[in-house]
Formats: sequence, structure tokens, C-alpha cells
Amino acid sequence: MTATTEVYVGLGSNLGDRAANLWEALRRLADTRGCHVTRLSRLYESAPIGPQDQDWFVNAVVAAEVDLTPHALLACAKEIEQQMGRAPSARWGPRLIDIDLLLFGDAEINTDDLVIPHRELWNRRFAMLPLAELLPSGALLDGVEKRLIELGEEQEVRVWSA
Repeated sequence: MTATTEVYVGLGSNLGDRAANLWEALRRLADTRGCHVTRLSRLYESAPIGPQDQDWFVNAVVAAEVDLTPHALLACAKEIEQQMGRAPSARWGPRLIDIDLLLFGDAEINTDDLVIPHRELWNRRFAMLPLAELLPSGALLDGVEKRLIELGEEQEVRVWSA
């Protein structure tokens, strides 16, 4: 039996049918060989970071067990984005789908193309709120909850409802 690693993946969309885009990305992630999706957070809606002249994002976090390397999972995420029609855009601009590797077990990675934990995780309520729903009790969850308190309400995030 191959050893697996628990990973947490962020999903976001602010173009088209935002929730449907997340569901499609989730389906494609679940269909990826070596990736077994185990849990999904609630969907959240958040104001964009950066240019404000765009629609709000719908975000979620997926927990999965993988027997992939971090870079292989990143390649799968980028392929799903491309297959779904994500086009290159300005930094923090609108996007059909955004798939971010937030955590990969307890790995710490800092390469040109991949940083884990995600470099902005600790500054993004829209990623930490759904992540906190999925994390088991322990030091990591305690750290996320503490950071959410520190951030306060400066980033508007709310549970999404259709």
C-alpha cells in the first residue's frame, strides 16, 4: 500500500457560475489518479483582493489524501485550471477557477514555482475560514483560529448562499 499525505486545496472563482466552477474543479480533482477527496468545506463568498472592480469570489477548501508529490499535485491543479478555461490574467484579477495548494501534510516547500504552506494563507480569511472547518483539533487549528482573530473583520467573508 502506498503512503498517502493529507492535503488541503483552496478553490476560488469569480467569473460565470462561480459555485458550478468550484463543483467542476472538485469533480476533476476527485477524478485525478492518486487523489482521494475526503471532505469539502462550506462555500464562502469574499470581496476580491486587489482590484475591486470585479465580482466577489466564491471559495472553498478541499481535504484530500494523495499519493502524489507536491509538484505532481501542482501540475494536476494547473492542468485542471487550463482545461476549465482559465486564461492568463493580471495578478489578483478575475478568474474562472483558481486552485491553490494550501497545505501538503507537514511539508514546508519554498521553490520558484511552489510555496507550501501557501505564501498568503495566513493573510487570507477566505482561505482560513473554510480550512478551519476541515482541520482536526490540534496546534494547526489553534494557530488558524488565533490568526483569524488577529485579522478581525478587515476582509469581508460570508457563508455563500445561492
